Amino acid sequence: MSSNLENLYRQVIMDHHKNPRNKGVSNENGYHSVHMRNPSCGDDITISVKIVDGVIEDIMQEGIGCAISLSSASVMSEILQGKTLAEAKALTDNFYELVKGDDFDEDLEMDDAVVFAGVAQFPARIRCATLAWKAYENALEELELT
Repeated sequence: MSSNLENLYRQVIMDHHKNPRNKGVSNENGYHSVHMRNPSCGDDITISVKIVDGVIEDIMQEGIGCAISLSSASVMSEILQGKTLAEAKALTDNFYELVKGDDFDEDLEMDDAVVFAGVAQFPARIRCATLAWKAYENALEELELT
């Protein structure tokens, strides 16, 4: 990866870290929240999701932790908002392949998520990048929507 591209990726991660999108947690009717921690580094994330007729109507995130974890949660909330559960599953699975450094579907609209491709060079950080995505999946399991 060129140093210009690495710098751009770093800027996107820091922007999402400093200006998180869809920040918050909702206890309103229709929302389901899941809290997860990464005990190895202290990342702590809560995801609130509202699913209506098989579509992610709203997804919010809030937490404390490293820039990778928090920016990934912000990116995830932007990407999955308004998607069907099937579309969200495809995007989530694709994200996991991307951060592991495996082949991923470049035709899927990953938007800012592509900046996490470099995480594959740091295996310990993969858990940071995927924590919010795992919390989203846990919410679906708890709602029995998987």
